[in-house]
Amino acid sequence: MSKQFDVIVIGGGPGGYIAAIRAAQLGFTVACIDEWKNDKGGPALGGTCTNVGCIPSKALLQSSEHFDHANHHFAEHGISATNVSMDVAKMVARKNSVVKQNNDGIQYLLKKNKIAFFHGRGSFVKASPDGYVINVAGATEESLLGKHIIVATGSNARALPGAHFDEERILSNDGALRIGAVPKRLGVIGSGVIGLEMGSVWRRLGSDVTILEGLPTFLGAADEQVAKEAFKVFNKQGLKIELGVKVGEISATKKSLSIAYTNAKGEAQTLDVDKLIVSIGRVPNTIGLNPEAVGLQLDERGAIVVDGDCKTNLPNVWAVGDVVRGPMLAHKAEEEGVAVAERIAGQHGHVNFGTVPWVIYTSPEIAWVGRTEQQLKADGVAYKAGSFPFLANGRARALGDTTGFVKFLADATTDEILGVHIIGPQASELISEAVVAMEFKASAEDIARICHAHPSLSESTKEAALAVDKRTLNF
Repeated sequence: MSKQFDVIVIGGGPGGYIAAIRAAQLGFTVACIDEWKNDKGGPALGGTCTNVGCIPSKALLQSSEHFDHANHHFAEHGISATNVSMDVAKMVARKNSVVKQNNDGIQYLLKKNKIAFFHGRGSFVKASPDGYVINVAGATEESLLGKHIIVATGSNARALPGAHFDEERILSNDGALRIGAVPKRLGVIGSGVIGLEMGSVWRRLGSDVTILEGLPTFLGAADEQVAKEAFKVFNKQGLKIELGVKVGEISATKKSLSIAYTNAKGEAQTLDVDKLIVSIGRVPNTIGLNPEAVGLQLDERGAIVVDGDCKTNLPNVWAVGDVVRGPMLAHKAEEEGVAVAERIAGQHGHVNFGTVPWVIYTSPEIAWVGRTEQQLKADGVAYKAGSFPFLANGRARALGDTTGFVKFLADATTDEILGVHIIGPQASELISEAVVAMEFKASAEDIARICHAHPSLSESTKEAALAVDKRTLNF
């Protein structure tokens, strides 16, 4: 006899566990299935984000930033630090501790909300008059019956043809977060978020890092002005970034990897490295889901086909997060998870894809929301632009971190904010003001007229809004 639930969520990452919690808050009986294991074989809730993504990468970035500051920036504050060394094993252990705290926190939240948790892989068995039969393959096998199913199975790293992930020398995000010692030479294929963040971590710790990017432009998704500034800063820091390359054969010797590639000029090149991180995007994960058992529709990329409300082609089957269209971002998955739970309850769940923020946690941080200048030009939208450098901000000077700027894009006629782009200190936090403003259809003038604390980095946001009308006060 199957255990029955109003809602069964397959996947315990940001989209899944948040959907389960919101469904439970709305009075449904809820089950959550997740197969991630910790090193002891127990559950490790939180998906890619908590286990091998957003959370552990931020822990390593923080540790490496402290190390970089001690070696290169303490002296200007009058602090003497000699013979500064990094215990990589301890750094990784701290990262693991942060991950465990998150895992345990999510497990506690499921218990608090009376959600039944099943540790194993969830798969469709069949449709029945009362819903869908879901099998859980774990230490024990379980059969569940759910009236509504929410699929939140996430994504997997895309492998480079001919170079499978062994997680020892050829690394996905998973292996990149478990490197046990500073590699002398580190290669990175792909200059996306993962490539830049992991490249930054190991560069700060002393690795010679080269990033190979197939596209001719750097950070094509970001505003062009921001991308140019980032490229200049990263190169100055010692990250070697080659654009427009075509990667060929990757051959291994006992001690190293040799990557044959053609540069932007068409010249044959070879890069010898000790470790190689491949970060060329991610693919939707439906491994073991058995969608064909119920006729669940996938697209040509392997993503589950959904409409604007995250409904699939099957009645009462929903899908959210990386396994569907849209940006592969944890916070996007969370918003979809909440919205779906509310739709199941007959409410009007809402996700505005136009105000989903993007963040890259390098130093300087990069964050944006809304459209870029090149998108506005391509769409033929008349706009005004204004920017303000952190160099002219008192708090940034006091921090000793004046790299970058805040940039506002506003409609030329209505002054509505169309996009905000930041490169600089704490951009990840500063972007939230812009997200709120855009959700409320604010104008650049609205931000310009709001009192911001002094001295604060957020004053740069106000000044950039003032710059839209060419009336900055401090620059």
